Amino acid sequence: MQNLLETERNIPKLLDKYIHEEEERLVQLKKLSEEYAKKNEQSIENGMKDIVNPINAFLLIKRKIFDWKEIESKMNANKAGNVVNSITDDNYGVRYPTADDLSGAAIGLLRLQDTYRLDTKDLADGKIYQDQGNYTFSAKDCFEIARAAYNEHDFYHTVMWMEEAKRRLADEEEPSVEVEDILEYLAFALYKQNNLKHALKLTEELYKLNPSHPRAKGNVKWYEDLLEQEGVRRSEMRKNLPAIQNRRPDSVLGNTERTMYEALCRNEVPVSQKDISRLYCYYKRDRPFLVYAPIKVEIKRFNPLAVLFKDVISDDEVATIQELAKPKLARATVHDSATGKLVTATYRISKSAWLKEWEHEVVERVNKRIELMTNLEMETAEELQIANYGIGGHYDPHFDHAKKEESKSFESLGTGNRIATVLFYMSQPSHGGGTVFTEVKSTVLPTKNDALFWYNLFKQGDGNPDTRHAACPVLVGIKWVSNKWIHEKGNEFRRPCGLKSSDKERFVGDLGVGPEPRDAPNLSPVLAKDVWETL
Repeated sequence: MQNLLETERNIPKLLDKYIHEEEERLVQLKKLSEEYAKKNEQSIENGMKDIVNPINAFLLIKRKIFDWKEIESKMNANKAGNVVNSITDDNYGVRYPTADDLSGAAIGLLRLQDTYRLDTKDLADGKIYQDQGNYTFSAKDCFEIARAAYNEHDFYHTVMWMEEAKRRLADEEEPSVEVEDILEYLAFALYKQNNLKHALKLTEELYKLNPSHPRAKGNVKWYEDLLEQEGVRRSEMRKNLPAIQNRRPDSVLGNTERTMYEALCRNEVPVSQKDISRLYCYYKRDRPFLVYAPIKVEIKRFNPLAVLFKDVISDDEVATIQELAKPKLARATVHDSATGKLVTATYRISKSAWLKEWEHEVVERVNKRIELMTNLEMETAEELQIANYGIGGHYDPHFDHAKKEESKSFESLGTGNRIATVLFYMSQPSHGGGTVFTEVKSTVLPTKNDALFWYNLFKQGDGNPDTRHAACPVLVGIKWVSNKWIHEKGNEFRRPCGLKSSDKERFVGDLGVGPEPRDAPNLSPVLAKDVWETL
């Protein structure tokens, strides 16, 4: 979207150039027209003489063929095709949006509406959260959103947005969409949502507007037959219309988890004050280097342990990583548990790229820093993944680790399961975009330059079901993150098994001996920015 804005700035210049070239071409065509007018006068004067003489006839035919080729060539010299191609191809560094992109943006908007409980009218008026937008939707805009939902067999949203389109159309002086189209889509969506009487009423309204409509008359009879099958007498089909039912469809996640996920995204789930009172911050100094440049750590949760490393990536490093990633960004993938291959999935909508350590010194520096932050081995970790979330981009509740039955998930890597996750927040959206843990009911909102860390596995190697988490869609703002998935291989001694299956870390790097950081001597920290940058 940011690249698209840059392209928009270049279009006026391109069009001005095209108009100038077209004006020159039209001047040449006018001259050509004047020349042929003179030739035609001579041809008309000679008339039959040229036609009856075979030599003259041959020359006339030949001249007309070549004359027409010249005319055709100059008329076809329009460069509009070249202009369109120059806008839409890679010359401008961006792919111009397609109908699929528009549909994807509409579906993303519907996801935001559900997650953050946004009213349809407010959205159409440009109101998002407490922000008043600069634009409002026309009836046509609402119709397009409804049609995108319809094409996905999402009749719940089709009803809401077609009704809004119908309301707005009534207020428009110049209709932006045909009322017949709205009525037909809305009637069928209402039928799919178990509102047969309302579907019949709208279809009869459509038939009265246009008796020659190709489907209206047949659909009236069809709805009447369906009502009859339900035991409704024909005399009652148009009476006592009940309130419209528009039930949201069941989620593949299960309605309970979806409800919790969305409530956490809205940050509406209360947190125990007693639990909060146990949390604390500390300086991580357990490595020689960190004596001079300790890492600020905020414990976000104890069970399972999750911490936020504060200010561990600079703005300059973020900018470099983003620039390295932009040319590589592609639709994000997930591991297919059956095949172990990477595939796209509707439950993960974002763009991602992978950066190798040797590609830039900043990537190498960040990898070394992660090792200091986590005390875990980086040699067997996956490459640094960068993700950018667009309109309604999200990642439904999932596990980073492979479950026992998903034995092929990381087979090709040969490094074991994902023992831990580090998630860098490289931007801070105005609203939304949080990381939520649905099993333990906790929310972490993005704070730029910080990194969230948690262990995916228990110390004995089994997956921890309490690490199920999700990326909430961004409501307002931009979300860039980068993450590092750390694997088991090489960490046998860095994170050894506990004596009991219930053993858990109290803090990052906890080996089960010694005091917690808050009980350690309170040494004065030396925060040396220049030391960090050399790392």
